[in-house]
Amino acid sequence: MLKYKDFVPGASITLQERFKGLNMSLADALPMGILITDAESRCVYSNAVYQRLCGWAANEIKGSYWCSVVHPEDHATVTRDWQKSLSTHSLFQCEARLKRADGEDVWTRRHIAAMHEGMPEHVYVHTVEDISAQKAREASKTRTEEKLIDDKVREQMMLDFICDGLICTDTGGHITYVNRMAEKLTGFSCEEALGLPLEEVFWVVDAHTREPREDLARYAMDSDCVVPLHNGVVLVNRNGMELAIEDSATPIHNRKREVTGSVIMFHDTRYSSETIAKMTHFAEHDPLTGLLNRYGFAERFDQSMALARRHNKQMGMLFIDLDNFKHINDTLGHSRADRILESLAKKLLSCVRASDTVCRHGGDEFLVLLNEIAEADHAVAVADKVREAVASERIMLDDKEVALRVSIGVSVYPDDGESLDALLRNADAAMYRIKISRKRDRSKAGSYTIASQQQQV
Repeated sequence: MLKYKDFVPGASITLQERFKGLNMSLADALPMGILITDAESRCVYSNAVYQRLCGWAANEIKGSYWCSVVHPEDHATVTRDWQKSLSTHSLFQCEARLKRADGEDVWTRRHIAAMHEGMPEHVYVHTVEDISAQKAREASKTRTEEKLIDDKVREQMMLDFICDGLICTDTGGHITYVNRMAEKLTGFSCEEALGLPLEEVFWVVDAHTREPREDLARYAMDSDCVVPLHNGVVLVNRNGMELAIEDSATPIHNRKREVTGSVIMFHDTRYSSETIAKMTHFAEHDPLTGLLNRYGFAERFDQSMALARRHNKQMGMLFIDLDNFKHINDTLGHSRADRILESLAKKLLSCVRASDTVCRHGGDEFLVLLNEIAEADHAVAVADKVREAVASERIMLDDKEVALRVSIGVSVYPDDGESLDALLRNADAAMYRIKISRKRDRSKAGSYTIASQQQQV
């Protein structure tokens, strides 16, 4: 522990003067900011890391109040908590932003402890850590979760308006969702059905033998394949009423193509085949843009992969992210933001061949699958075409003109992966590198990057 004598060569010298002779090379070598303040909360010493965090030189920091660099929006909370810590003689810690000398904000985690031994007055040691990267990750995760929630709510609203029953289960066969038609046909509300085993709500028997029919949901999950429509079965609902139905089942996958549950789709046989086709379309397409959703895209990818292998061709994957969509959403509202997504979907379709596939992956993220390309440069050329087409687009929303910009990551089969998950992961990483690059050079009009060979324009 530092002693007062370490700072004091003579009794008449002030505390700030005593720090002048101290060798603080160790503090300068530490990877975090170090600040020492006196009883009046004035800065006596700061190491090089703290000076870089604040953007002020050592002589500018010395003698100032340590709270003066705290962001104005955080200042009141920090000073209040500091006074409380002083009154209770407890260790002080907080997370707050610093307002740098250049105007930039830096998120920091600060700990303050008192030094008592051998000290004629209170001296406090601050350790200050830059947590900006952590806060950025947390903010990104929150935005992603909000987008997923919005997409889920929108999808469920659409499923509630189709004329076929739909029941979702987890891998254990317990119900996780029931749409309105399924509520009507089974007699169970969604709230009542949630968490129940499938057979307690969806009890199906053979129309001729009256024996319980095989569990299609379990078969779909175990075989990891779609079970087509079955007829000749009867649904016995909650009230004992029997309905002749047709039903099918399909496994639900996550981004890693792992089975996470199943979907049972069924309808009263009085409904037409047109309704069945509509139900299948909704299951595989995004309700807002009409593009394939991630489930329909996965099926299309498998078909394209088989053709690429058979013909010894390559495939290109474009991961497209609409920049600043959250700002557009916040400032213009959800309805206008939806119109922008619809416009972007049409623009993407106009930039690719009829044989290529465009998908809304979720929120403001889109995927493009380029089928059977001869070389990786073809994927790069399409990415460049998309970027220029979007950049030239001017969308009029009532009286506001909105300019769009996208970040595009490119991966190529088989160089960057031989599965959907691998190509998607590498294209996503390539797109993220673009966003980092833009932060360093905001003057660029747009750019793309390929996973195996970074390139910017």
